[in-house]
Amino acid sequence: MRPVRTVFAGALLGTLVLAGCGQTSTTATPAASPAASSSSAAPGAAFPVTVEAANGTITIPKRPERIISLSATHTETLFAIGAGPQVIAVDDRSNHPAEAPKTDLSGFKPNVEAIIAHKPDLVVVSDDIDQIITELGKVNVPVLWEPAATKLDEAYDEIADLGAATGNQAKADEVVSGMKTSLEKLAAEAPQAKNLTYYHELDQTPYAATSKTFIGQLYGLFGVTNIADKAPDAAGGYPKLSAEFVAQADPDLIFLADVKCCQQNKAALAKRPGWQSLSAIKNDQVVELDDDIASRWGPRVVDLAQSIGAAVTKAAAR
Repeated sequence: MRPVRTVFAGALLGTLVLAGCGQTSTTATPAASPAASSSSAAPGAAFPVTVEAANGTITIPKRPERIISLSATHTETLFAIGAGPQVIAVDDRSNHPAEAPKTDLSGFKPNVEAIIAHKPDLVVVSDDIDQIITELGKVNVPVLWEPAATKLDEAYDEIADLGAATGNQAKADEVVSGMKTSLEKLAAEAPQAKNLTYYHELDQTPYAATSKTFIGQLYGLFGVTNIADKAPDAAGGYPKLSAEFVAQADPDLIFLADVKCCQQNKAALAKRPGWQSLSAIKNDQVVELDDDIASRWGPRVVDLAQSIGAAVTKAAAR
């Protein structure tokens, strides 16, 4: 079986969260993410600060000035909260913002020696692959493990954690507040279209996301009904749907999060057995999402919500 591409599912679809075009995990077996983290640092607090991350209570002795991010999501967050000047290297999947100091460091196969060579005073990860946290701990490099968020509150909490850990708490709080306001506004402006059904495709095999997931929570803002919720193996949150199941459900809207990685579009969907006559295809309601935005749980979830809201509004007006 072709490996499933991780999209917000992150650690839930395997042990790997690699956000961006063409990233894959080595397994499709759902697994629970570590618990959400939290910060004990108050806005403007002096160092040292203590952050409760997935790898325990982490004390940052002084404001870090040589940060390495091995997560595309956290790279976006670090720059959004004003910590960009403190970031000296990011992994090979971090492609936003453009000014991020991209290197050949890998979050998929972290190399301890290569990381240490950059002399970091803080490393941020979304997975503990190959016990990278323990290995870096042996040379006294602080590591923050902020795993894939499973709900919006966890995403907000992780942004706050990074703010506290980098000395940018006030800006982090501002980012979170802005996200909440924007999402509330988008939900209020869009029609609550409970009569509309949708299918969000993670991977063309095809894997989907139910309403219980981070992705599903975003769609829930707009009141649409998720066809994946009735899938036989929906309990895990990320069921693999058969072509027959999707054809029978006949969703009003189809959202594709595998456009760049897997060359999926309306024409490609129409070639699948039984899909040519789907309502979403006939009515031009196939939405091609940006793979990167659809696979990360940082500040740009607002952009994803905007795409969803616009599509729902268009479909509701038909």
